[in-house]
Amino acid sequence: MRQLRIGVLAGILLAVGVLSWGGARLWDSLGNLPSVPAGAPIVLAAIAVILVATALSIRTRLRAQRERRPEAKGVDPLVAARAVVFGQAAALVAALVAGMYGGTCVFLLSQLSIPARRDQAIYAGFSLLAGVGVIAAAIFLERVCKLPDDEDDDHGTSAGA
Repeated sequence: MRQLRIGVLAGILLAVGVLSWGGARLWDSLGNLPSVPAGAPIVLAAIAVILVATALSIRTRLRAQRERRPEAKGVDPLVAARAVVFGQAAALVAALVAGMYGGTCVFLLSQLSIPARRDQAIYAGFSLLAGVGVIAAAIFLERVCKLPDDEDDDHGTSAGA
C-alpha cells in the first residue's frame, strides 16, 4: 500500500481551490452563489476526530503489545489495513472538499461588508481548516499503522541488491 504524499494532497487542494474560486466568480456573475452549509465544518471535524481516536486506540494497543503487557489486546492486521484505507480515502476527499471551500472563501473575502457573505466566508474558512485537520489526522493514522519493516522500503534499499 502506498503512503499518502503531502505534496499530492496539497496540489489537489490548491488546484481545486483555484477552480472553485473561478467557478464562484462565474456563478456569482450569472446569478446567486450557492450557500456554504453551516454543517460542513462540523462534519469534517467529526471525521478528523474519528481518525485521531482510531489512531490513538491503535497506537495504545500496539504499545501495550510491544511492552508485552498481560492484558494487551493485539491489533488485527486487517483492522489496521482498513483503518489506513479509510484514512487515505478521507484525506483525498478532504483535499477536494477543502480546496472547494477554500476557493469559495477566497472569493467571499472581497465581499465581507455583506453580512450574509461574511457568514458564508466564515463557514467556508472553517471548512477549509477542518479539511486540513482531516488530512493531518489521516497522515497521523497512517504513521501509527506503519510497519517498522516498511522504513527500509522507503529508502530504495533492498536486501538482494
